[in-house]
This record gives sequence, C-alpha cells and structure tokens, in this order.
Amino acid sequence: MAVGRRSGALAGVAAAAVALAAAELVAVATGPRSAPLVAVGGVVVDTVPEPVKAFAIEVFGFYDKVALLAGTVLLLAVFAAVVGVAAGHSPPAGYAGIALFGAVGVAAALTRPGATALSALPSLVGAGAAAAALWLLLRGRVPAGTAADAAVDESAGSAAGQAGDAVPDAAGGRGRRTVLAMIGGAAVLGLGARMLGTRRDVSAVRAGVVLPAPASPAPPVPAGADLRLPRLAPYLTDNASFYLIDTALVVPQVDPRAWRLRVHGRVRRPLELTFADLLARPMVERHITLCCVSNEVGGDLVGNARWLGVPVRDLLDQAEPVDGADQVVSRSVDGWTCGTPTAVLRDGRDALLAVGMNGEPLPVAHGFPVRMVIPGLYGYVSACKWLVELELTTFAEFDAYWVRRGWAQQAAVKTQSRIDVPRRGAEVASGPATVAGVAWAQHRGILRVEVQVDGGQWQEATLAETVSVDTWRQWHWAWPATPGRHRLAVRATDGTGQTQTGVLSAPIPDGATGWDTIEVTVA
Repeated sequence: MAVGRRSGALAGVAAAAVALAAAELVAVATGPRSAPLVAVGGVVVDTVPEPVKAFAIEVFGFYDKVALLAGTVLLLAVFAAVVGVAAGHSPPAGYAGIALFGAVGVAAALTRPGATALSALPSLVGAGAAAAALWLLLRGRVPAGTAADAAVDESAGSAAGQAGDAVPDAAGGRGRRTVLAMIGGAAVLGLGARMLGTRRDVSAVRAGVVLPAPASPAPPVPAGADLRLPRLAPYLTDNASFYLIDTALVVPQVDPRAWRLRVHGRVRRPLELTFADLLARPMVERHITLCCVSNEVGGDLVGNARWLGVPVRDLLDQAEPVDGADQVVSRSVDGWTCGTPTAVLRDGRDALLAVGMNGEPLPVAHGFPVRMVIPGLYGYVSACKWLVELELTTFAEFDAYWVRRGWAQQAAVKTQSRIDVPRRGAEVASGPATVAGVAWAQHRGILRVEVQVDGGQWQEATLAETVSVDTWRQWHWAWPATPGRHRLAVRATDGTGQTQTGVLSAPIPDGATGWDTIEVTVA
C-alpha cells in the first residue's frame, strides 16, 4: 500500500539521521575524516568553483566550513525526504537511494589523502543502518497514526493513516512522535560521537611540549610600536584572535611523537627528521606578519605574531637541491600543497619551519606540531600547516592546490593599508579626531602612510615604531574634523619607494589591490 508524501518524507529524514549517527560512531575508530559528512564536504571544498569559495569566505568568514557542513546536512535532508517519498510508493526505489548515498560516501572517503580501506566503513555502516531504519518505518514496526495523510496524497491514492497502515503519520499521533524521537535520538547520538572523536585530540600532548630557547631571539618590540588606541589592531595578535583560513573541515590531529618530515625530490641528500630532531636544531625567533591572499581591501585576514622555528634554508642546504629545482612543494598531512620558489627560501629572509607561536607550541588549529612561515609571501604559496613533507621540484612539473584552481604560481604580498579608527560608518565628534590603522608590505617594510579626505590632498600620517620590515606597522593622523559626511582613504608606500595603487582589484589571482576607503559622519 502506498503511503503519504509527508509520512514518506519523514521516514526518509529519520533514516538519514540514523545513518549519520551510525557513521559518526564508526568514525570514532576510523578517524573523523572518514565520516560521510566530512568526506563529502572535503570533496566539495576541493571541487567547487573558485568564485563560490571566494563568496563563501567573504560572506561567512571564519565560519565558512560550518556553513558548508550545515548546507550539506540540509541537502542531505532534502535528498532523504525524496528517497522516503519514493520508498513509500516503491520500497526498492528507496533502498536504491540509500545505496547511492552509501556509494557517494564511500567514494568520497576513499579519495581523501591518507585514506585506507577502513575509511569506507562509516558510510557502509551508515547506509546499512538507514536501510534497516527505513524498512522498520515502512513495514509495520511503528504504531499507526490517524488518517490525515490520506488527504495529503489523495492524487496518489494514499491510504496512509487508515487502520492497519504501519507508516508513521506526519500530521500527528504516535507515529509522528516515534519518528521525531528517532530523529532527535540519532542527532544526539551523532553529536555525542562527534564530540567523542574530537576529544581524542593532541591537546594533552601539545601541553607537554617544551620549546627550546632560541639560538637567535627575536629583537624586543620597541616601546612605540603599539599605539594602544581603542579599536586599533594591536601590534601583536594573540593566538586566539589570529585569523584561520584553510581547507581542513576537521582539524588534523598530528602526534609529534609519530611526526616525520621528509625532504626529498630533486635533492642529492634526502632527509627525514623526527620532531625531536627538529627541536634539537638551532632555533630562530622572529616577529612576522602573515596575510591571506583572500583578504579584501580593508579586510582582517592578516595578523602579526612571534614565531619560533628552524630556518628552511638550513634544511635545504643540507639536502642539496640539484640545479633547476626552482620550487619547494610543502605538503600537509591532509594532502594540501603549496609551492614556494626555492630561491626565496634561500635568499636570507627568515623563512621558518615554525614550532612555536607567541611563546607557546603552535596551536593545533594553526598547524601543530610544525608549519611553514615565510615573510613576504601570501599564505597559499608559503604557510603550509601540519607540515609533513618538503619536495624539491619545478614550477613546470607541478601545480600546487590553489594554482590548479586559477591562482598565480607565485604571489608576493601586495603593499596594503587599512583604516581601523574610526570605524566604517561611525559618527565622529567635530574638532580634532584621530585616524589610525595598520599598513604592511612584508619583507619590504612601510616607508610612508598618507590619508586623504574627500578626494583632497594626501596628508602624511605618523608611523609607529616596528621590529622589522617583516611586520605590519601602525600609523595615526590628527584630523581636524568638520561637520558633515566625509570620505577617508589611506595609501602606503613600501620600503622600495613604491606607493600602493588605487586601482581596485579582487584577490584572485594574486591578491587584492586598492585603497581602503570609508565614510563617516561628523556631528
């Protein structure tokens, strides 16, 4: 007997909830990246067109991955509802839909970097649990409800809800309550499994890591480097506030006791180091500002921290790259790659394999136990987190993750400046007002910052002190504010004498350009 659309849809959603809960339970043992939601989400991240990714970052910021997972759950719910409706009229069609769900999950899990045969298990178990739940709901194991569903699907000849109909009723009654209880219970079970999986992280191991004293300590921050103005970004960004942009839906948990770094490829002497080996090498400590290439003009995907690490140059010198090896591909434990010019890593700048951030071991989300930090380059060509491999190759032979998606092979940080005070759209009192912000041109430094009001003459701002050319620089300007609505713009000149362009361009393919411009009202 065919069942109503509402009843079938609810049964499908309930079966999907059971599937996800079962899969999450299994993924506690096989690893969080093998769970269907995470595996499929990873495939989406890797394959979605670049404009869609840029839109997600712009709209959702740090919560882009949460939005992706939420969207995936919503799409799955819609698909499950369709499967349930189909099953209500033809059970084989419903089971075929579940088989498709399982196949997609298996395929996604097996294509993830580091996958094994066991990675398919969560999706297989989830599909089996979904099939069992759907059979139970459609074959009389749930108490009958009312006849309300019959009116919903009269055109299909539905007799759902009548005496003897075993399908849960969506309009009310014990059947609907049973289905909703099943969905709720599955959700609680799935979330509990996810929490159990995330508790098995490396935070406790990280807490036991003792960083060595640097052989070359960072120079002290000059007293005048931080103007300490309200709403002005501090000179040093604390770890909790430092921006997070990466492709990992689940933060990799890398145990430093098992960590290995391979240096191989076009080298004469391949290397393999343990974490203890790395910590035993002479350490360099430096203040370095990092910036994401996705940062829009005036954006906040930039931060300055004190990093501790081993110079990459020393490792490369030991490995002895062969002639022509013009690219170093750094590879993350989750398979993500970025390509850095070999010459940049050996030109004397403080390019580091970082193990510490602001005086403590790297936070797990920022790449613990080891990541790359290279001043002067955007993160997508330099800042590999959860690093496990350095491969010497050529730009002609290999395109890294983002290069395959339309971004430039090489990307030096553009000269940029930002207005932090006053805020965009703020109301300012007339009279003397402070305009302040930050400017950066890593590895070139900031020579001058200028402010413009309503398209008038550029006025030179006062620069704060700085540690080195590898960090951003605060600036401020005293503005004699007059009543009305005003437009403020800022531009910077780097240490080579090059002034940033006012031509607006999007971040892709190698970083945004243009002047940060805001409008404020003077009361």
